[in-house]
Amino acid sequence: MALRRRLVLGIAALLPVLFWAVPALAQVPAEGRTVLLTRIDGPITPVSADQMADAVSAADQGNHAALLIELDTPGGLVSSMRSIVQDILGADVPVIVYVSPPGAHAGSAGAFITLASHVAAMAPGTNIGAATPVGLQGGDLDDKIVNDTTAFIRSIAEQRGRNPDVAADMVLVGRSVPASEALALGVVDVLAPSQGELLESIDGRQVTLGNGARLTLATAGAPVVEFQLSFARRLLQALANPELAFIFLSAGALLIVYELAAPGGAIAGTIGVILLALAFVSLSVLEVNIAGVLLLAVAVGLFVAELFAPGIGVFAGAGALALVFAGLLLFQQPNGLGIDLRVLVVIPILVGVGSALAGRLAWRLQKAPPYQGAGGTLVGATGTVRRIGDHSLEVFVNGALWRARGTAGTLEVGDRVRVVGREGLELLVEREGARREDLRR
Repeated sequence: MALRRRLVLGIAALLPVLFWAVPALAQVPAEGRTVLLTRIDGPITPVSADQMADAVSAADQGNHAALLIELDTPGGLVSSMRSIVQDILGADVPVIVYVSPPGAHAGSAGAFITLASHVAAMAPGTNIGAATPVGLQGGDLDDKIVNDTTAFIRSIAEQRGRNPDVAADMVLVGRSVPASEALALGVVDVLAPSQGELLESIDGRQVTLGNGARLTLATAGAPVVEFQLSFARRLLQALANPELAFIFLSAGALLIVYELAAPGGAIAGTIGVILLALAFVSLSVLEVNIAGVLLLAVAVGLFVAELFAPGIGVFAGAGALALVFAGLLLFQQPNGLGIDLRVLVVIPILVGVGSALAGRLAWRLQKAPPYQGAGGTLVGATGTVRRIGDHSLEVFVNGALWRARGTAGTLEVGDRVRVVGREGLELLVEREGARREDLRR
C-alpha cells in the first residue's frame, strides 16, 4: 500500500511537468528542425528552374523548417526566372534567399527571385538590381516587354511587402543598390555576414506560405542540410552555357572537317563527335532559336564544301559569316543569355581559317604523287595492319596511318603488308609474305 501510494504521489507530481512539456512540444513547427540548403551560382537557366522545383518539393516533403537559397547570379532566361518565382510564391515551406558570399550579386533575374522570397537577405559587399530587359547584345526592347516586366516585379514586391518603387526602378532605369542601401530602402529584410547569423536573426519571424497559412520561423541553431544534385543535373548545369555550347559546336565542326580532309587516325573525328554531342546537350537545356539552328547547319555545310572546292577560301569565309549570324540568333531571348561579342567574332574567324587550311590540305593530298618524305615512293613500302573495317583497312606505313584495301587474300590485324599501288588517298596492299613467296617462285 505504501509503495502504491508513493507511485501515485510521484505521478501526481509529474503531471504539472507533463502539462508544461506537451504544449512546448506542440509549438515545434511541423516543418521540422533542419534547414535545406541549395545554391544557384551562375546564369539562370532551365536547369536552375528544375533545381529549384526539386529543392522546394524536397524541403516540403522532407519536413524541413525552411529552404535556404544562396544566390549569386548575373541573371538569365526570363522563362526560367518566372518558373522559379512561381515555385517560391506557391511554396508551402518558407523560402529564404541569401545573396552571398561577399562580392556576389542578384542581377537581373536574380533580383526577381530575391524579391519573391519569404525572407530576403544579403551579405555585406553584395548588390541587387539592374533588371532591365535587354536583347542579345544589349539592345533595348520595346515598351511592351519593359512595361510587362515592370508590372511583374512590382507585383512581387507588393505581395512580399517590399519597396515596389525601387523594384520598378531596377527594371525601368536599371537601378542597382548595395546591400546596406537595399536594407534601408526596404528591398531586403536582413543584412547578415554569415549563414549562421542569418538563421539566428530571422528566428521568430512570421511568414505567409503559398497555401495562406501563417508560420513562425524556428531557424536559430537549426542544422543545415545540403540539397544534393545528381551527377546528371550537375553536368547539365555546367553545360547550360551559351558560350560553351557555341565553342563546342564550332570546334566539333572544325575537327570533323579535318577528319574528312585527312582521314586515317580518326582522332580528330572522334574528338569532334564528342564535342558536338556535348554541344547538343547544351542546346537541349537552353532556349534556342530555330533560325540560329538552320544557319548553323548552313555554316557546317559551307565548311565541308571548302574541302571539295578549295581555292581562296570563299566557302570558308561564307561559313564563318554564317556562323556569326548563327551565334547571334541561336540564343536570342529577352533578358536572356547571349554569347560574348569577343567569342562571337574570334571563334568563327578561327574556324573559317581552319576550314580553309583543311581545304588546301585535302587538295594537296589528292593531287600529290605517291611519295612519302625522303623515303621515296610508297609503292614497295611495308607496314602493319592496325584496324580492319567492313570495307577498308587501316595500315601504318612510313610513320602514318593510311586507309588501305587488300588486293588479294585475307588480312588480319598485326599482319605485315607491302604497298603495291595507290588510288587517291587509299593504298593498295597485300600480305608481305605472299609477295616474298612470289619472288621465290
